[in-house]
Amino acid sequence: MAQRLIQFPLTYSSSPHSTMTSLTLGSAASRLLPSAAAANSAAKLSLYCPHSVKLFRSSPLISHLFLPQKGAAAASRLLRSRSSSYSTVTKCFASDPEQLKSAREDIKELLKTKFCHPILVRLGWHDAGTYNKNIEDWPQRGGANGSLRFEIELKHAANAGLVNALQLLLPLKDKYSGVTYADLFQLASATAVEEAGGPKIPMKYGRVDVSGPEQCPEEGRLPDAGPPSPAAHLRDVFYRMGLNDKEIVALSGAHTLGRSRPERSGWGMPETKYTKDGPGAPGGQSWTVQWLKFDNSYFKDIKERRDAELLVLPTDAVLFEDPAFKEYAEKYAADQEAFFKDYAEAHAKLSNLGAKFDPPEGFSIDEGTSQPQPEKFVAANYSTGKSELSEAMKQKIRAEYEGFGGSPDKPLPSNYFLNIMIVIGVLAILTSLLGN
Repeated sequence: MAQRLIQFPLTYSSSPHSTMTSLTLGSAASRLLPSAAAANSAAKLSLYCPHSVKLFRSSPLISHLFLPQKGAAAASRLLRSRSSSYSTVTKCFASDPEQLKSAREDIKELLKTKFCHPILVRLGWHDAGTYNKNIEDWPQRGGANGSLRFEIELKHAANAGLVNALQLLLPLKDKYSGVTYADLFQLASATAVEEAGGPKIPMKYGRVDVSGPEQCPEEGRLPDAGPPSPAAHLRDVFYRMGLNDKEIVALSGAHTLGRSRPERSGWGMPETKYTKDGPGAPGGQSWTVQWLKFDNSYFKDIKERRDAELLVLPTDAVLFEDPAFKEYAEKYAADQEAFFKDYAEAHAKLSNLGAKFDPPEGFSIDEGTSQPQPEKFVAANYSTGKSELSEAMKQKIRAEYEGFGGSPDKPLPSNYFLNIMIVIGVLAILTSLLGN
């Protein structure tokens, strides 16, 4: 599967066995606690570590693997006696790709029995939708970082009812401890769309979780259903995330799934002829007749408005009132294939907003999808035409130094004793061979 390739200019050996490192600070039963300290104690942090690499801190040019057999034994004893000269560097993914695949299958089974497609889509959206492109630092910028698992954010008005979605996923988080909350939320959201008949979404994974409730975004970053100026409000919210008019309209099309419940949002009827018998918990008002089927009926129904039992919010109606929005809304009402294409791209983009990925480029869990490859070195990319190194090359060198515990500003300590002993050992072996 997706494994980061590490390239060091040093002699190294790698373990053939993957390792799973996890730090468990609490149980699932205590995750939804009111205090910051209690929520902190409930956090479960896990990293998927595909391999460990052992590196010499000094003398990278001589390896006992290349010595004659007698000399190799002596060198081996010498190196074991100087075990402190090794350092271990472990490169980890935020989530285990194989566990993500298994979790996806369990989510599919959950959808078949709980009919929870809409609320899982909403959970992923609301975790990612707090992103602010004008804030550079993570996690202050918000976005898909798993912060929605904490009570302080679940209590935001826009997140009413999402505690039910979290409770559905907690057993999976316990089962697959090598998957981050951020990845699990986005996996569930994309899987729900696909299983409801929607498009295949080109997802990537490896999102890092925030560690505590103090890292949750402030309330007010998500869109309202009935603002005074719907078009301006939608643009304020979605432009802040770096999304455009086409993506606003395409993402709005996800309202083809689900219902609005007045006890949660203040909008919609208590029940309609389409929702009174479920499936799932009965009640609420849906945007479409078949509210568990992902298609383009949302746009058709808003355009026609022939059925009083179907919900139309001010932010829905404006899609056919604002000239720029209307261009796309009309297109999607007439062409489901075009809607699916644009929706899949917009959903994937939304799911990545604000996320910090490990590996930085993320990875796919879909067969046949290209996996991250090591960057191909192109000298021209790092040359300024001057005698000094370019900034890009300096940053690359710095990253490699820091990868095994040093930095260009503070070189790694040289073990002179080990250097001398290795050189003496090699000379002794060569002398013996020449004498024979």
